[in-house]
Amino acid sequence: MVLPQESSVINEDHIHQLIDECDLLFEKILLAASELTDRGSKIDDFQVLTEDIAYIATQIRAVKEMKLFNQRMLAANQDNVQNVEMTSFYLAVVLKAMRDFVTNHLQILKLNASDFSRIMGNDFYSAYSGLTSEQRIRSLGKKIIDSRGINNINLEDEVATLTREMARDFAAKEVKPIAQEIHRNDLLVPDDLINKFSEQGFFGSSIPEEYGGTGMGDLSMVIITEELSAASLAAAGSLATRPEILSKALLAGGTDEQKKEWLPKIARGETLVAIAVTEPDTGSDVSSLQTKAEPSNLNGIKGWKINGSKAWSTFSGRANVLALLARTDEDIAKGAKGLSLFIVPKDSFNGHTWEYKQKSGGSIQGTANPTPGYRGMHSYTLAIEDFWVPHTNLVGEDSGINKGFYLQMGGFAVGRLQTGGRAIGVAQAALEKACNYVSDRSQFKNKLSEYQLTQYKIGSMATSIAAGRHLTYAAAKTFHTRSIEAAMCKLLTCDIAGEVTREALLLHGGWGFSEEDPISRYTIDALVLPIFEGVKPILELKVIGRELLSKK
Repeated sequence: MVLPQESSVINEDHIHQLIDECDLLFEKILLAASELTDRGSKIDDFQVLTEDIAYIATQIRAVKEMKLFNQRMLAANQDNVQNVEMTSFYLAVVLKAMRDFVTNHLQILKLNASDFSRIMGNDFYSAYSGLTSEQRIRSLGKKIIDSRGINNINLEDEVATLTREMARDFAAKEVKPIAQEIHRNDLLVPDDLINKFSEQGFFGSSIPEEYGGTGMGDLSMVIITEELSAASLAAAGSLATRPEILSKALLAGGTDEQKKEWLPKIARGETLVAIAVTEPDTGSDVSSLQTKAEPSNLNGIKGWKINGSKAWSTFSGRANVLALLARTDEDIAKGAKGLSLFIVPKDSFNGHTWEYKQKSGGSIQGTANPTPGYRGMHSYTLAIEDFWVPHTNLVGEDSGINKGFYLQMGGFAVGRLQTGGRAIGVAQAALEKACNYVSDRSQFKNKLSEYQLTQYKIGSMATSIAAGRHLTYAAAKTFHTRSIEAAMCKLLTCDIAGEVTREALLLHGGWGFSEEDPISRYTIDALVLPIFEGVKPILELKVIGRELLSKK
């Protein structure tokens, strides 16, 4: 392996060679871990190991995507010096993580220490110093500050570029002016904004044109989400998450009639969707859901009567449809194989409590759970009693009975992909806010932007965001519901959002802790990102870790 040397000139080939070397070393790790865990069947006996494998696999995937982007820019004769710098810096992070991993797990995996001498011995320090230095990161940070942190990365796609401009303009004009008020007063996103959101086609960005969507695809959907989330995570960036989840489930398993009826309404924003999956006593273990749906005829119409409770059903007050997962097989032992997905219509309600009653006697009651952030839609606990829905509202009808778990998980996969966009948007907003603040704020007779530590922190923040963005965009370009890339981008970007928003808040000093400043909103909103659409440990163990180890 040829090691990059410390220099003011970055040797891109050396960086890419080292990325390939890390990838090869990780393959040795993965092979040993697969054997130890019996191809992933014994993950629960090695949870810390599996978590570490999932995370470092994700980091390596991110830096590989940065490498591939660099190569495409080189082939297209595009200026890309800044991203090559970031690739170098993030590779140093990966190299250090690899060293820590091998230190912690070398013995249990029975690895040959000589295979890892380059990242365990003196060669590590040569490689590390050749990739990064304080001075180079500070120089990058100064460039980022001078540009006020604005993201104008080459999207390699004219439609995606135009989409970014349109979404960014909409976010600045329609969302940003009201975002702080919604957060501070725990308001519901106004109907006027939802209508404007719909007029832009944001609800239908990844719904095929034949069903009334724009058909722009998942990359455009992620870019729209990113730009809107930078203005407000809950009041804009997350508005399309729930419709996306139901849309993907319908496309995967809905009948032709269901697709024709529901997808155009979702694309137009006429049908606003909430998800009702989690229960008060059942979170990540979806297969253990207790809410029941039993066959029931009403006025001669075949249908189902639903009883149970749901928790953390975001936007279910304002929404006029719930995508609800219920048990249709009485045998609890069947777990996920006994669940079906229902489209449950209801009236729309504002406020923190609501109740919807059917003429037949069924009802759904909703009570909002107070939260410190992610405000704008409210998340409700639902009590469901004898609520009747026609059989035509079971996704897939006869062919969808007891298939709801798999349809819902496919929908959650796109939710994870979209969360990558949401997290990058929040992190980007924090970076821009920090760049503006340090450029304008003076302490000890100097602008904060002139201090070395400020520049270093901004450079590090921008590098992390770039890694998460490349991973997310790549996942969007190749997305399918059974891939682990969506889980990887959610895992990494949510941590990045948390780290970046905290650093940005600290750069604001005491003013960062004020609710009057948006940076406090970004920081508190970032806390929820690793939780929804699959809490972080579940992604690491049950999704990414299991998938990686089972393939070897």
